[in-house]
Order: sequence, then structure tokens, then C-alpha cells
Amino acid sequence: MNTTTKPNTAFWIIAVVALLWNLIGVYFWLYEYFLMTDEIRATLPPEQVEIMANAPSWSMCVYGFAVFSGLLASVLLLMRKKLAVGVFMLSLIAVLILQLYWIFAMEVVEKMGPQSLIMPLIIIAAAIFEYFYSKGSARNGWLS
Repeated sequence: MNTTTKPNTAFWIIAVVALLWNLIGVYFWLYEYFLMTDEIRATLPPEQVEIMANAPSWSMCVYGFAVFSGLLASVLLLMRKKLAVGVFMLSLIAVLILQLYWIFAMEVVEKMGPQSLIMPLIIIAAAIFEYFYSKGSARNGWLS
């Protein structure tokens, strides 16, 4: 028998925050690949522009997959669907591939300094949290 129980208030707050976080990710993906003009690019540090220009083309696809699957998983979480767990896992895998490539293969620390690790580590931590929170929500019977 598959029964679900009513989630607590923290679940709804976390689910909405996850949705907002992933909407921000989608916005930044759209901005970086479709909305950024040459004038805006000229205001960025030269090191950042170089890194963006040298990123492999596949990274755009992995980045898009990570943010759109995270968005879909957040919507599924708000709908209280167990499918959110698997979709968050796919998003986490894409995040790990992209961010670890960014950190190690693109040599961002050497080019931009140690502060360049802050955002990739936050993104990885958020993706890990979303996956394990959704998994715990399913275990608690909050997802069907």
C-alpha cells in the first residue's frame, strides 16, 4: 500500500526555495548563452571572459541540462511526486560534471584566484542537498 502523509511547513519552504534557486540557475544559463551582449561582456574581468570563451561547447548542454532538470525536479517536489528524487539525481550528476570540470580542467583558481571556488562549491552543495532532501521526503511518505 502506498500512503503519503502531509509534509510539514519546512518541506514547503524548502521546496519553494529550491524552485527559486533553480529558476535563478535557468535565468543565468539563458543570460550567459543568449542574452549577454558584447557591451556586458566588456565589463567583465578579462580572465572571466577568457574562461567563458574557452569553455567546451558540450558544457553549455550540460549546464542547461543541470538547471532545467533541477527546475523540473523542484516542480515535481512541489507536486509531491517521487519522480523528483530521480530528476534531482540527474541534475546532481550534471552539476558535478560541470562544476568539477570548471574547477579542475578550466584552471579557474590559477586564473581568477581561490575566491572563484565559492560559487561552484555552493552550487554543488545545493544540488547535493536537493537530492538528499527529496530522498528523505520520499522516505517520510511526503511524496507519492
